Amino acid sequence: LPLLDEVIRKRLLIDGDGAGDDRRINVLLKSFTKWCNSPGTPEEWFTQYQRMLGTLAQCEFSMGKTLMVYDMNLREMENYETIYTNIEQNITSAHEKIAECKKEILRAKRIRKNRQEYDALAKVIQQHPDRHETLKQLEALDKELQQLSHIKENVDAKLELRKKQFHVLLSTIQELQQTLENDEKSDNEDNNQESPAENGE
Repeated sequence: LPLLDEVIRKRLLIDGDGAGDDRRINVLLKSFTKWCNSPGTPEEWFTQYQRMLGTLAQCEFSMGKTLMVYDMNLREMENYETIYTNIEQNITSAHEKIAECKKEILRAKRIRKNRQEYDALAKVIQQHPDRHETLKQLEALDKELQQLSHIKENVDAKLELRKKQFHVLLSTIQELQQTLENDEKSDNEDNNQESPAENGE
């Protein structure tokens, strides 16, 4: 970049603002060469010399103007660099503020969510009885459970008694049935013994 700046600077010094200063310098060099080799009179030499001085003054004026423009451009570039640096700093600061705002938004959402959960939990708690009432209900349920347990024990005892009675009844029926069967066999045997005797008579 420094080398490029130097090349541009020399080009501007030669060409000025683009109005043909390089052509004017070439003409001046040709005029100077011609003036040195010209066999003219002193008046013609002086006239040509004055023309060359005028051309040289124009070139110097253009060079001075070009230097002023060049310096002004340098100052403008420095100013633009300063502005660009400020813009970059502002952009960085804006990004930081945006990031901080995002964090604040997330924090606010978290707080809002916690408040909603707290309100919902408070409503659920309000719908339930207090501890004293709950203990009373538990005591009542415990008493009812004990009563049901006694009833169950009584029912189980009665059921066991009925099972035993039913078992005794079945045993009695079986014995009675066996007795009837035995009696029936005995009667049949007696009848069979009596029948041959009657036939013999």
